[in-house]
Amino acid sequence: MKTLTRSLLLCATALTGTQAFAQSTVTGIDSLDDRITDVRNDANKDLSDMEDSQRFGPNAFKPGWGGAVALTYAGTSGNTDTDDLAIAAKLTYGAGAWQHTFGLGVEYGKDEGSRTKQDVFGFYEGNYYFNDRFYGFGLARYEQDDFASYRKDSFVGMGPGYRIFNEADMAWRVQAGLGARYYQVNNAARDDDTELAGILSSRFYYRINDQMFVTNDTDILKSDAGTLNTNDLALNVKMTDTMVTRISYKTEFNSAPVDGREKTDNTFGVSLVMGF
Repeated sequence: MKTLTRSLLLCATALTGTQAFAQSTVTGIDSLDDRITDVRNDANKDLSDMEDSQRFGPNAFKPGWGGAVALTYAGTSGNTDTDDLAIAAKLTYGAGAWQHTFGLGVEYGKDEGSRTKQDVFGFYEGNYYFNDRFYGFGLARYEQDDFASYRKDSFVGMGPGYRIFNEADMAWRVQAGLGARYYQVNNAARDDDTELAGILSSRFYYRINDQMFVTNDTDILKSDAGTLNTNDLALNVKMTDTMVTRISYKTEFNSAPVDGREKTDNTFGVSLVMGF
């Protein structure tokens, strides 16, 4: 809200700029440069927090709200070979030992007038830290993909987590839990079921220097219907005080695809991420 307020003040000053600079006694003109500097510093701090401070434990998680929005161009190979546009958003909220993360992603693509991709993904994860290393988590995720083996796939579960490394330049945490999985098969009958499922996740972060950092996120979801394995490797490069370029390679493996579909999808992506 502080950054937003200052931004609105800057807009108001710009709209009245002709009169303001013509009358040097107008209140607030002398402090305009200070306001611009404050806005830039706040944006730079928010961008640093966007590097996923959740990886570093409760003391490093920024209290209150934060987040990032990304616009992505992606080329895919596997079940679909398309050029796609995607929008993703992530919000975080810290309050004492609690950490909350919300995410939403939408991908849509067309090829010569025909729809080639329509994927909607959302999740919520809440973590409660008992100390700097050990925590408990609750997770809810939902995905609807008209071009995947499972048209709908959701999971709700909970379990323990542990930080193996928690250094300034390197962080690694793992977590495992049990829950319920609901899925709908992407076939003519739209068969669906709800099953007991388990999830295993890994989150790795390494800072190369002040401008570059690497992340590798892995999730394995297992139920009677099969195993879903997702690995997302990314290089993040800071371009300005408020923008990061993210180059990623994502692999999705399904041990039991429906007839006519492959087990593996690979996605190469280049994203422009803005922190706030």
